[in-house]
Amino acid sequence: MAGVRLILALHDHQPVGNFDSVFEASYRESYLPFLDVMEDYPGIPFVLHTSGPLLEWLVEHRPEYIARVRAMAESGRVEVLGGAFFEPILTMIPHRDRVGQIREFDAYIQDVLGVKPRGAWIAERVWEQHLVSALVESGVEYTVLDDFHFSRAGIDECKMRGYFLTEEEGRLLKVFPISERLRYLIPFQEPHITYEYLKEIAANQPNSVMVFADDGEKFGAWPETYDHVYRNGWLRRFCDMIEGNRDWIEPTTFSRAVDSTLPMGKVYLPDSSYREMTEWVLPSDRLVAFQEAVRSNADHHSADRLRPFVRAGGNWRNFKAKYTESDEMYARMLGISDRLATLTSSNSADPDYLEIARQELYRAQCNCSYWHGAFGGLYLPHLRNAVYRHLIGAHNALDESEGRRGPRVSIDAGDYNLDARQEIRLENDRVIAFVRPAFGGHLYELDLRQPLVNILSTLDRRPEAYHAAIAASSGSGGGEFLGPPSIQEKVVLKQEGLEHLLVYDRQPRKALVDHFLPVEATLLDLKTCRDVERGDFATGTYLSRIHRNAHQVALIMERPGVAYGHSIRIRKTISLEANSGILEAAYVLEELPEDVTIHFAVEINLASMAGRAPDRYYCDNDGRRLGMLDSRLDLSKVEGISMTDEWLDLVVGLRWTEPADLWCFPIETVSQSEGGFEGVYQSSSVVPHWYIKSDETRRWEVRIRLSSDSAKGSEATPDIIANEKWSMIDL
Repeated sequence: MAGVRLILALHDHQPVGNFDSVFEASYRESYLPFLDVMEDYPGIPFVLHTSGPLLEWLVEHRPEYIARVRAMAESGRVEVLGGAFFEPILTMIPHRDRVGQIREFDAYIQDVLGVKPRGAWIAERVWEQHLVSALVESGVEYTVLDDFHFSRAGIDECKMRGYFLTEEEGRLLKVFPISERLRYLIPFQEPHITYEYLKEIAANQPNSVMVFADDGEKFGAWPETYDHVYRNGWLRRFCDMIEGNRDWIEPTTFSRAVDSTLPMGKVYLPDSSYREMTEWVLPSDRLVAFQEAVRSNADHHSADRLRPFVRAGGNWRNFKAKYTESDEMYARMLGISDRLATLTSSNSADPDYLEIARQELYRAQCNCSYWHGAFGGLYLPHLRNAVYRHLIGAHNALDESEGRRGPRVSIDAGDYNLDARQEIRLENDRVIAFVRPAFGGHLYELDLRQPLVNILSTLDRRPEAYHAAIAASSGSGGGEFLGPPSIQEKVVLKQEGLEHLLVYDRQPRKALVDHFLPVEATLLDLKTCRDVERGDFATGTYLSRIHRNAHQVALIMERPGVAYGHSIRIRKTISLEANSGILEAAYVLEELPEDVTIHFAVEINLASMAGRAPDRYYCDNDGRRLGMLDSRLDLSKVEGISMTDEWLDLVVGLRWTEPADLWCFPIETVSQSEGGFEGVYQSSSVVPHWYIKSDETRRWEVRIRLSSDSAKGSEATPDIIANEKWSMIDL
């Protein structure tokens, strides 16, 4: 035909750990009504990629939808696109997991939908050339990436009218370019605009293959799109436009295009993603500068000519550099994957538990929690918690596969977060703890093995490029904002007072962060991150050594530092017993100055709990409720506090041996999502603090115990074993 072939492809996805209500709303507003309309147009085939987490949910909750899609797939009305099962960024996970996830998802699709996929969707279209090997090894014949990738490879837009061949070590893969122009036209512009664009291409380049491929949620689930697409009839008008021009528009699929057309040529694509992603990954200050450069040059006469040659965007992997929380999840995931591979090759571990561990690992690799752009992603606590839930589940299954059961305790050193420093892992049958001696001696991950919760899945408050738009929209002129908002940007504030949450942390929001403060320092000083630090311990390096015996392990960290201009030494010992849910931190402060009041504070941030919910709350030692977890508390002379999450059936208790004044306050961030800007509760900061005036010994000490238990049970506090013979390892 002397017209155009048009491929319409939808990518439907919900991440692992998303709320069931979000799955249901997206089904009602997007997936179901889209299918309802398309069934009325049997002459228009389309391509559907449904991610593994969503497909599993549909199989369980909406089998009638699955039956309809299966019938359309078996009749050729729908081409089903495969991919990696739990929608990981393929460049982030090991080759073995890429192949494993793709093959497993293909088998699942064949079982559920009755067809074998020939092509694969690449999550977020994050591409590196070496992926060809994993894709071809997995049986993938073709994939689809953005025209932005091809532009960065030097391909002119007018030549992106079909598919290309690419190659790695002699393995060939077919790659289709997605039209960015169509991504922005469909469904936001009226169908006649797409008609005019395709008509121009048909006239100038007959027999072109044009690809629209984008999120299915933009057809109803995104804000304001349901009325536009369905109630106002956009989708039916669009289908009518295609049907009315079948003499020159041929709706088709990837497989039909591959079978009926020749490749446009060969191309080797650079590391990239879609254009917006390469911008979001930039450091926030550089992203502001980039956006301003684009705005200021948009009307320049050579802007369009130069745009294909601009290479300002970044690599997706740098989200792990931009957000330490992403890097921590990544390093933990990689450690689990390596251990699984080692045990699998040993042939000595229980294969049933290895398979459980593999499934848990694959789920933990779901991409959405590892980055942040125009969607909540990393900023959403329930998504981060889901990653850790499955990582802890995988860790437990691997222990079971080795027959590691019952009371036990161990301590090991290694570069567990991939920073070229030694971290320490303390582990027993109830708790797994990771400590960074080289950076403040912080406890940065604390996994509770039975409820599958990392109560240190926190998030730092940091500048984001879009914060300036929030400040300007709210009328705030203050704050450490990075640049001017775009005058073209539509700013939707989902709540009032967001400008007051634009506060940026000076230290990581982890546990056992050591502060020396002015005597007059207040809760507000810490909550708003004022520069009140009077010591160099909060992020300083601690020297460390390991102690162990049959019943208990301990990490002893020491740091000679400076506070208030005086030399002070801290010894911080973290210990863990077998068969105990209690982690103890013993502090000894030495060489304290005489006749000087020392204001010492230990900051402990605890996450994985909602902030404003009646079943999540603080209690004092007598069980009296003190407020929900987003409360601000300023208490005097207390010996502990507890945090309860009835939904998780979890109580986290804190006790200290010297009465302390206590500050508690919520850590809340501001992030953007498709619905607008919103505040998100991330964690609660619990800060016991003491006013110390040393005696002639110039020494002071305190022990802090962190315990976990069922909300329906009672806290046990066994004595620390102190009379065993220790073995020692210096680090």
